[in-house]
Amino acid sequence: MDIYEAMSTLRAVRRLKPDPIDEDIVERIFTAATWAPTGGNMQPWRMIKVTDPAKKQALEDLYRPHWESYIPGYEKKMESMPASVQSSSRRALEAGTYLARHLHEVPVIAVFCYNPSIMTITDADQPRPSVVGGGSVYPAVQNFLLACRNEGLGCVLTTLLCIEEPSVKKILEMPEDWFTCAHVPVGYPVLGGHGSINRKPLTTMMSENTWGNLA
Repeated sequence: MDIYEAMSTLRAVRRLKPDPIDEDIVERIFTAATWAPTGGNMQPWRMIKVTDPAKKQALEDLYRPHWESYIPGYEKKMESMPASVQSSSRRALEAGTYLARHLHEVPVIAVFCYNPSIMTITDADQPRPSVVGGGSVYPAVQNFLLACRNEGLGCVLTTLLCIEEPSVKKILEMPEDWFTCAHVPVGYPVLGGHGSINRKPLTTMMSENTWGNLA
């Protein structure tokens, strides 16, 4: 599909069917991730395609309590939102709960891993959280998401399982020097799937030459 259409309609789809995905399609979406740029073309990341029912259940068992503990605080925050925003936020919350309770059923969970020892992290010594390393990993995740969109698959980038990284590494038998940065459940959408998205306009997000009026 047209790349601009894909980018402008790539929703976080959390209600996913358990229906199997053709292996040719699965290979295409994982291959698309490998085309992403990385610092020095080192490709300091790997993917684990999780399809084993027991491992998917184990990941859900780790994921679900963290999601459920997140709900009360978000519901409290929703009380001060405008009615129109409350409605969309409620739908997103319900979709997130659906995923938390059905993660074990999705046909594929893509786990993105990285090794910082083979990354040039130029902001490592800055007095703030380091983000540069993500530039050699998250473009691959975005390629993967866009490929899913192109194939009519629902998907969502999640990071909640990073809280449970030691347990996730054990489940997936990962080496000591590799870590996790994204978990992407993939499947055919239960409902409408992808579509129009709500984002801030360019005038709010870009200024020329100086910070200007950016907020």
